[in-house]
Amino acid sequence: MTEPTKFRIVARTGHPSFLDLPWDQPLESWKTPRLVNVIRGISRHIVRFVEYDGALYALKELPERPARREWKLLRGLESQGLPVVEAVGIVTKREHDLDAVLITRHLEYSLPYRALFSGAAIPDLRTHLLNGLAELLTRLHLRGFFWGDCSLSNALFRRDAGALTAYLVDAETGEQHTQLSDGQRSYDLDIAQTNIIGELLDIDAELGLPADLDPEGTAEEIIKRYEALWHELTREETFGADERFKLDERLRKLNSLGFDVEEIQLSATPDGYRLELDPRVVEPGHHRHRLLRLTGLDAQENQARRMLNDIARYREATERKEKRPLSESVAASRWREEIFEPTVAAVPENLWAALPAAEVFHQVLEHRWFLSEQAGKDIGIDEAVASYVKSELPMLRPERIVFAEEPEEEELLER
Repeated sequence: MTEPTKFRIVARTGHPSFLDLPWDQPLESWKTPRLVNVIRGISRHIVRFVEYDGALYALKELPERPARREWKLLRGLESQGLPVVEAVGIVTKREHDLDAVLITRHLEYSLPYRALFSGAAIPDLRTHLLNGLAELLTRLHLRGFFWGDCSLSNALFRRDAGALTAYLVDAETGEQHTQLSDGQRSYDLDIAQTNIIGELLDIDAELGLPADLDPEGTAEEIIKRYEALWHELTREETFGADERFKLDERLRKLNSLGFDVEEIQLSATPDGYRLELDPRVVEPGHHRHRLLRLTGLDAQENQARRMLNDIARYREATERKEKRPLSESVAASRWREEIFEPTVAAVPENLWAALPAAEVFHQVLEHRWFLSEQAGKDIGIDEAVASYVKSELPMLRPERIVFAEEPEEEELLER
C-alpha cells in the first residue's frame, strides 16, 4: 500500500481542497492533467496554473517564511477592499524539503502588462497604464502598505469601462504599516520608476512600443499622476465658518475619483476650520447599502452618496455644537428625524407624484450647494427648500424631471 504524500495545506472554504495535486514533486516537474497554460508576466519564482471546474488558480513555489508572510499580507489587503488577487491557500511541510506553495485565485478577464502590447492595441494604452498603476499605488499607500517592488510585472490589468484597473498580484516584498512616512512613499516611488523603465525597455526590444510611449517619460508620468492624486486625497484645507459649502465641493471631488469619506475632522484655527479627511476606496453599491443600513432609506447609488455626505456634515456640526462625540448610527437617526423628514415634508405634494423622496432631497441639496456657491457663504436647509420650491413648482413638467446621475467628473487623472 502506497503511503500518502506528506504535506500540510491551509485552504479557504468555497474553493477546492487541492488534495489531488502531486505535492511531493517540484512544481516545474508536474504532469497533472489539471495544469493549464495562462499568459502571465515575469516572476522570480516557479508559477503554474491549475483548473478546477472552470476556475483557475495560480500556484507559486517559494520558501515557507516569505510564503506565509505574503499569505498574511494578501489576506489583510483583501479585507480592506483593496484591488488584490485572492489568496485561497498555502501548502507547507512538503516532502523532500520542497518549498512552500502559495495558492491564489486567478483574476478572471485580466492580463499581464506584456499581453497588452501584443495583438490588437488598446486605444490610449499609455493613458490607461498610467492611471491604473498610479491609482493602485495610491490606494495601497493610503492604507499604509509599502509595496517594495511596485512594477508592471507585479500587477494584473483588467478592462473596466474603457479603462484599465490594476490589481496587485505579488506582495512578497510588501510591508504593512499603520501609516507610511513621506520617506517610505518616496522610496516606493523610486523603485516603481526604475522597474517600469526597465520593463518597458524590455517590451520595446521584444515587441516594439507605440510611437507615443517613451519608457522614461511614461515612468515619470506615472509618478506625477500618483503625486497629484495623493495631494488631492490627503491635502488639508482651511475655510471660514460660513464657507461649509466648500466641504461639499471637496466630497464631490473625492467621490468622482472613486473614494468615500466616513468621517470628517474639522479643527478650529485662527484662519478658520482646517479640514482633514481619511479617504477610502469604495465598491459599486457601497453607498446605497450603507445608507439603507444606517437610516432604513432605500435610494439609488448617487442619491445615497450625497445623503451620506450630508449625514457626515450633520454629524460633525452636531459634535462641535454639543461638544461630545456622536456615533454614526445615532447621527444618522437624528439626521433623518431633524433634516431629511422635515425637508421632504416641506416640498408640496405635487412634486411627490413625480419624484421619490430620496430624489427630492438630493435635488434640494444640489440647490443648496448652488445657492451657497453663488452667495459665497453657507445657505441653510430651510432657505434652500423655500428657494427650491419657488423655482421648481411653476416650471414643473414631465420632461423637466431629472433624476440624479453621475456628476460631471472633474477628474484629476485622464480617462
